[in-house]
Amino acid sequence: MAKKLEFIAIAATGTDIVDLEACKERGIVVSNIRNYAIDTVPEHTFALMLALRRSITAYHQAVQKGRWIQSEQFCFFDYPIKNLSGATLGIIGDGVLGKRVAELAKAFGMKVLFASYKGVHNMGPLYTEFDQVIQESDIITIHCPLLKSTKDMISEREFNMMKKEALLINTARGGIVNEADLYNAITKGTIAGAAFDVAVNEPPGKDELIMKLTSLSNFILTPHISWASIEAIQTLADMLIDNINAYLAGNPVNIVIK
Repeated sequence: MAKKLEFIAIAATGTDIVDLEACKERGIVVSNIRNYAIDTVPEHTFALMLALRRSITAYHQAVQKGRWIQSEQFCFFDYPIKNLSGATLGIIGDGVLGKRVAELAKAFGMKVLFASYKGVHNMGPLYTEFDQVIQESDIITIHCPLLKSTKDMISEREFNMMKKEALLINTARGGIVNEADLYNAITKGTIAGAAFDVAVNEPPGKDELIMKLTSLSNFILTPHISWASIEAIQTLADMLIDNINAYLAGNPVNIVIK
């Protein structure tokens, strides 16, 4: 680490790319960007959710292969189509993104369960026990940071507890879900499908398991772009400049470590 380094302005909300303990020991101020993705990430989450729930990718690929032309009728029903209304959505992560997802879910008529932290019990009436959320949810969506306590939080144990028709959405961070166990759960039919915007390695290698899943119609992978609406990028850039200017003016804001 540079000896004269005084300030790190992270151009994102997540801080897992910075050694915060080392910064604290050296008196390096760290700031991040907050709340810029409050619309774009939840909207992307629901785009993935709807695509899986209504088998959009599967139907699109079938049309590309000529299935509609061959059907000789106005439609065909090769893949399941389910409403969001009436489904149970389990949300892992109770920050601004998780809460915004909950608002949208309720507008769709979904039942919302906020998961308690894994291994933590009796968090209060707003939370449902982690294992219960895993077991009861039709769709599970992740909106928590990658920490030591959340690494591999969803693995073989959790997949085996999920409904067979469950869907898993991850627009948070790679590493929260064990990718080898995800691969097994999808290919063995333990769950119905998944959609990810993140991976452990970004970009992933062509032979990594998460890339092998992309050939399947019940798995969607987008290249970590849930945050990247035009509006959100502008907000991020403005806030990053404000963070730097505030530090230079002697009044740092959005401080993670001081």
